[in-house]
Amino acid sequence: MEQRIESYRDLKVWQSAMILAEDCYRVTKEFPKDEIYGMTSQMRRSVVSIAANIAEGYGRENRGSFVQFLRMAQGSLKELETHVLLACRVGLLRKDNEIELLLRCEEIGKMMRSLIRTVQAKQAE
Repeated sequence: MEQRIESYRDLKVWQSAMILAEDCYRVTKEFPKDEIYGMTSQMRRSVVSIAANIAEGYGRENRGSFVQFLRMAQGSLKELETHVLLACRVGLLRKDNEIELLLRCEEIGKMMRSLIRTVQAKQAE
């Protein structure tokens, strides 16, 4: 039996994006202070944008708009992945944290693609 979605907060993809945001905030706390306006800020802004775009799209109450915002969330996810890769390359992020964050990004990406297909199918009905 499927759980009824009453709010964007019920969406598993939004919940996962929030956990990813918490994880990013945790690992960026370890970054040097001189990165506060650099990589720390970039990673935090892109990760917050993922959950925020999912919520905003859901709030539009229009399937076309929802898909558009899910695609923006996908873009933010790819932006975050790039920041994670670079942060590890330049020694700001430990390899184990890189792996953990990238796996979570991959999982969220799959969830978003699936949700987009579902919303588009309902839109076509």
